[in-house]
Amino acid sequence: MKTVIKLLLIVFFLGGCATASKTYMPDGQEGYNITCSGSMLNWGMCYEKAGKLCGSKGYEIIEKSGDQGSMVSGNQFGLYGGSIINRNMLIK
Repeated sequence: MKTVIKLLLIVFFLGGCATASKTYMPDGQEGYNITCSGSMLNWGMCYEKAGKLCGSKGYEIIEKSGDQGSMVSGNQFGLYGGSIINRNMLIK
């Protein structure tokens, strides 16, 4: 039971905000890969992160993808399940 609680706390704290990593486009321009995955986040948080990164310069969405699935795992104490939500946005 303690393991499940620890896992839920980790997911909660890691899933609290959108994250971004710097990347480079094929034409050499700088861009960002923004991730706002998880049930605690939404697309609005991705857009907010993009706005903070680019400010008044604005940004262009190069690619936007999202999918949803489910996960089931188990151990000697039983089966556990949940949903997986992935959201990624590539901007320049």
